[in-house]
Amino acid sequence: MLLSEGNQSIIPTFILLGFSEYPELRVPLFLVFLSIYTVTVVGNLGMIIITKVNSKLHTVMYFFLSHLSFVDFCFSTVVTPKLLENLIAEDRTISFSGCIAQFCFTCLFGVAETFMLAAMAYDRFVAVCSPLLYAAAMSPKRCALLVAGSYSWGVVCSMTLTYFLLALSYCKSSTINNFICDHSVIVSVSCSDPYITQMLCSIIAIFNEASSLVIILMSYMFIFITVMGMPSASGRWKTFSTCASHLTAISIFHGTILFLFCIPNPKTSWLTVKVTSVFYTVLIPMLNPLIYSLRNKEVKNTFTRLLFTKPLCHST
Repeated sequence: MLLSEGNQSIIPTFILLGFSEYPELRVPLFLVFLSIYTVTVVGNLGMIIITKVNSKLHTVMYFFLSHLSFVDFCFSTVVTPKLLENLIAEDRTISFSGCIAQFCFTCLFGVAETFMLAAMAYDRFVAVCSPLLYAAAMSPKRCALLVAGSYSWGVVCSMTLTYFLLALSYCKSSTINNFICDHSVIVSVSCSDPYITQMLCSIIAIFNEASSLVIILMSYMFIFITVMGMPSASGRWKTFSTCASHLTAISIFHGTILFLFCIPNPKTSWLTVKVTSVFYTVLIPMLNPLIYSLRNKEVKNTFTRLLFTKPLCHST
């Protein structure tokens, strides 16, 4: 993990370049990302509060959605404050432990979100294809296990990859051409052979993406078959509309991940990687609560009551 010079150990430090090659954009980008982060925090924490205070939202779908909001809030909080700091500070260094910690938590919450969305697809499948068995199939215990499994697998993946990153050697000071400490950029500044950890990361990433997509695609294939067999056009439309928000969320999330996979040579496409990473780590956590709330009258009504009822009570 560390290099030695004589009898002293060298603790490596990293410099996150971020968007420093565009100095004229630093202030506008800071204001944009600060606004996005504010909406992310308010939206996701608001969604958690709304699902708790409104008894009509004590359903399986909103149980999963509250955990998705928690994951998005944590994911954004791990990444965005450091991004904002680097846009206004001249010193863009990050300690070795800070960089590893950021990767560890982004990996954990990224994997958890991947399988949380898959669990939500399974929930939609059971609700549409087996409505009479829904209460038994999606019992509170099973829902809790699905959520716990998403978090647990995120911890396993994160700890495994972090362990192998810590086994590498690093130079005293290295420059990272990104705004976030992800696996590829940490490996790129290693002074030792990263073949094993790169191969392990690829296997884990492919397994996570493939397995979650299989669950999602199979769920929606059966949903489509069931819906197309409904005699009523209004019934088909109503059923499809209940899945629209989730379909939008998974399309944006997995579309971004697959786009990152398709970049032929990340080392020569740093700007593309940075922009896509911004979308993945900063924008998506903001979009999810908006996607799920804008189509739901109950959520909007509860949010309105929370904003205006208490002030009215105090004024009287």
